[in-house]
Amino acid sequence: MTHSRPAIRELLDEHGLAPRRDLGQNFVADPNTVRRIADLARVGPGDHVVEIGAGLGSLTLALAETGAAVTAVEVDRGVVPLLREVVADAANVRVVEADAMTIDWTELLDPHVDGGWTLVANLPYNVGTPLVCDVLDDVPHVTRLLVMVQREVAERFAASPRTSAYGAISVKAAYWGTARIVGHVPAAVFFPRPNVESALVEITRRSPPDAAPDALFGLVKTAFGQRRKMLRKSLAGIVDPDQFVAAAVAETARPEELDVDAWVRLTHATADDRGAGT
Repeated sequence: MTHSRPAIRELLDEHGLAPRRDLGQNFVADPNTVRRIADLARVGPGDHVVEIGAGLGSLTLALAETGAAVTAVEVDRGVVPLLREVVADAANVRVVEADAMTIDWTELLDPHVDGGWTLVANLPYNVGTPLVCDVLDDVPHVTRLLVMVQREVAERFAASPRTSAYGAISVKAAYWGTARIVGHVPAAVFFPRPNVESALVEITRRSPPDAAPDALFGLVKTAFGQRRKMLRKSLAGIVDPDQFVAAAVAETARPEELDVDAWVRLTHATADDRGAGT
């Protein structure tokens, strides 16, 4: 069973609840959409799923129907008792009341489960980007993510160099994995209806390139902070002309022209010169 729009209204009314703007709550009110997300998650018996922002449990139920073991995380303490009630008959669901932005992921998810974890979520628009970036940076046992976020955010995660959507989070996604948009979700399927369109982005983790992530992302953040400037300007005092040459990166390029391999080479060039001077 998954929740229709009338069912969501009834559940909220029965428990004296309403969607909270401060938490960015927009509940999926279309059974076909949650089943589609569960299908795209490509999980089944023996797999482990963590769902962030489980809300009223509509997607949770669809994921439970696949046979996967589901850890459903919800921050809203008013909603958590209702969520537990909704999934009470699903023996493969564990409900955790916690804030995913501050949680201890190693404590939440066993890092040694076979096949790693798949993260599936309908993320509030205000936390989508930082949460995905935190998981990519700090939670290697989450090996695949399928998240519903604002369409423009999804486009940034999956963007290629030399496109308008390409930016620092595109580089981060490409460093840690392969990102692609796997579907679009209209605003009409949510309650309440948001003012933006949503999209589903899948990020499959890979072994990252051999470059220190802190150093690489530091260069990327600095350069994209002045994305209209040439790299010789935005990275002045950080990367010198010889290092651009060593990295085979044109100092007249702008940050959106560099793919992740170019950022890796630039990181190596600056690191090599620092090492040579010690």
